[in-house]
Amino acid sequence: MAKKNPKQGAGPDTQAGALIDQIADTVRAKLPPEQAIEAAEFADQYYAQVAPEDLAERALPDLYGAAMSHWHFARTFAGGAAKLRVYNPRLDEHGWHSTHTIIEIVNDDMPFLVDSITMEVNRQGLTMHLIVHPVLKVRRDAEHRLVGLARERNEAEGRFESLIHVEVDRRTDPKRLAELHEGLTRILADVRAAVEDWKPMRQAVIDTAAQLRKNSPAIAPEDLAEDLAFLEWLADDNFTLLGQRDYDLVTENGEDTLRVSGGGLGILRVGADTAAASTSFAALPAEVRALARDPRVLLLTKSNARSTVHRPGYLDYIGVKRFDAKGQVLGERRFVGLYTSTAYNAST
Repeated sequence: MAKKNPKQGAGPDTQAGALIDQIADTVRAKLPPEQAIEAAEFADQYYAQVAPEDLAERALPDLYGAAMSHWHFARTFAGGAAKLRVYNPRLDEHGWHSTHTIIEIVNDDMPFLVDSITMEVNRQGLTMHLIVHPVLKVRRDAEHRLVGLARERNEAEGRFESLIHVEVDRRTDPKRLAELHEGLTRILADVRAAVEDWKPMRQAVIDTAAQLRKNSPAIAPEDLAEDLAFLEWLADDNFTLLGQRDYDLVTENGEDTLRVSGGGLGILRVGADTAAASTSFAALPAEVRALARDPRVLLLTKSNARSTVHRPGYLDYIGVKRFDAKGQVLGERRFVGLYTSTAYNAST
């Protein structure tokens, strides 16, 4: 790795480069030669995008310790789920220390990670003091062990991984540390579900419009055309889809009930703890539940649940009724997510 040559009076970027060089020199001095090359390259990429003033606020041994701690943590990673730990580093145990509680994450690279982590940290009443977020192109062997880093993003081998180091207000209560770990684990799983299922959810919007054309309700043609245009507009990147689930409209004990149908997508994937019936529908007054059989296609409202992905706020809820060949209501296809900034700024 070429050494930088800081000069007297150099600017912040040059000063940061000189400090990163010092971290790499410390790596080479402390680690065995067979590990030092990889670890020094890791440290160089780890801090490459960090603001110079954030680096300058921290002592060299602690910058070295934080990078090497994350390097060791990332040495094995199978992908498919985030690897996470929350701890208070101690010099005797971890080789470095900090006045803050540390969050270390290794994850497959994907959108919404930093926004969602920040939301959860703030939700738990904590202040974020530093975030380091290198996206590295990593080569791993069949046992998921780190064997090298790409120096250029366009190198053929390797996959992109997000390494995220966050420093927050120090917490020493084991219960509070566990709550932070559990909260971050939950939102990282939500982000993954939403990202992995984005394409199927978008296709579900398109399929819903196609199904409405095939099995149309008994409403005015111009109203149906507007409903279809709205669904097509949603699919055209005007709605950040986070979850989708189907419900069947059935009669039980003389009352209409919406029951879960299928597996769901995104944050509405159906799990073992998913209620079979829609609790939100069951809580509605009888006269409102009766509207479920009304042929009007769309229900647009706000959910009573806050988003755990991308940005804070209550989820937008889009209910689309499903019809049979005779135009009778079969159930509801439910989408939740967030309208994009483009949607909010566009003319109606």
